[in-house]
Amino acid sequence: MKNILIVGTGALATLFACRLAAAGASVTLLGTWQNAIEALNHNGARLVQPDGSSLQFGVRATCSPSEAKNADLALVLVKAWQTGRAARQLKECLPESGLAVTLQNGLGNREILSEDLGQQRVLLGITTLGASLLGPGQVQMGGDGRISLEAHPRSGEVSALLQGAGLRLEIVPEVSSLIWGKLVVNAAINPLTALLRVSNGVLLERPAARLALAALARETAGVASALGVHLPFADPVASVEDVARRTAANRSSMLQDVIRGAPTEIDAICGAVVRAGEEHGIPVPLNWMMWQLISALHDSAHQLTD
Repeated sequence: MKNILIVGTGALATLFACRLAAAGASVTLLGTWQNAIEALNHNGARLVQPDGSSLQFGVRATCSPSEAKNADLALVLVKAWQTGRAARQLKECLPESGLAVTLQNGLGNREILSEDLGQQRVLLGITTLGASLLGPGQVQMGGDGRISLEAHPRSGEVSALLQGAGLRLEIVPEVSSLIWGKLVVNAAINPLTALLRVSNGVLLERPAARLALAALARETAGVASALGVHLPFADPVASVEDVARRTAANRSSMLQDVIRGAPTEIDAICGAVVRAGEEHGIPVPLNWMMWQLISALHDSAHQLTD
């Protein structure tokens, strides 16, 4: 499994491109960001080191699914709002023997991909790797993390490939617990950092922000509990604060999106929590408010650029 297609050209997509190309894989990135596609083709994928130096890896990048065929594996690393487009592209270019692995944020990505590819060709996973995009085709790691994959007939070969690229990985019988665990973290940290324009650790330094962080964590965990999901931690507040502490210098992906004036994943994070809460009669006013406020930020940015 050496021909790898990465759907996306953002921070995590570029990071995975670097790691896999360094391990000897032939990597193609499929995206829509023209500046990134040009940079990746001309300069390769660049992994910026803490001292400012960078490592460069040769990859291919394209905006055309017809130029991204015959991959053994596709890693889906686009934003959740782009998953429908990614599914249609993969239906066109991924061979019948190919497998799509989603490591995206939020809920519903596997279901969207499965509609076009079929359930057996989609593998659900989650990653706690962090990355910051410094420019088109340039990425810096934002903290170590691991990848968790659901048990699947082909999860072993995917695991071997990613571990061969130096990535920490585990295969778990049921990934929904981890998906919801990350959702608790993302619903608490991401919208607050985006609204306040601060790095993760600042949320712990400001008493009011810390209270809001804790309240969002408890509210989201309450929805998971009502759905019968056993979270991977006993105390959601302690877990969220631990993540904020360990990633103190990181700018969340949602903050990065807001700064760029790009759409965010708020619909698949707080919006998903709201929908799940409404379906089961669980009040989720904090997630609803975060959903509306972040959506309003993008609406405002969009009006300014029209």
